[in-house]
Amino acid sequence: MRVYVPLTLSGLAAAHRAGEVGPGPLTAYAVTPALREWYVSDDIEELEYAALNRAASASLRLIAGDPGVARRRVVVAVDVPDGAAVADPDHILDASSLGEVTIASAVALTKAAAVHADSDEAGEDVTAAAAALGAADLGDDDAQFTVDGAEDHELLWFGIQEIPNLIG
Repeated sequence: MRVYVPLTLSGLAAAHRAGEVGPGPLTAYAVTPALREWYVSDDIEELEYAALNRAASASLRLIAGDPGVARRRVVVAVDVPDGAAVADPDHILDASSLGEVTIASAVALTKAAAVHADSDEAGEDVTAAAAALGAADLGDDDAQFTVDGAEDHELLWFGIQEIPNLIG
């Protein structure tokens, strides 16, 4: 099963040093039954893209919570055995947790398929979005517009061998 783990650049650096994404439990995003129902598509690529975007939003929340980290969203796509990623049945109806799964333990970085990250050009919009996130959560339409500005940036694809250049 492919899961998308939200990180920051410093989190990616730590994972690179440790050789694993962790420690567990890890929050990740995947194509869950609830995500399928919400997205209303049978196209697995579209569904995986939706899960990736959910993880990118979670990465933005990590950035907002730590003013010291670089203002670039990072998501690691990892392949885990079926059943290793478990959706919380208490959150199935919660729109903010669509596609959210928990992985009990750390995952070896060798299981990663790719890293998705913002370009340097997204930094200004990601910075503004991180600052506006709290107000957007409270229903401020202008703040939500700012948050959406970060989401307009497509995450770039990087091979695992490119991690040293990303965190450099």
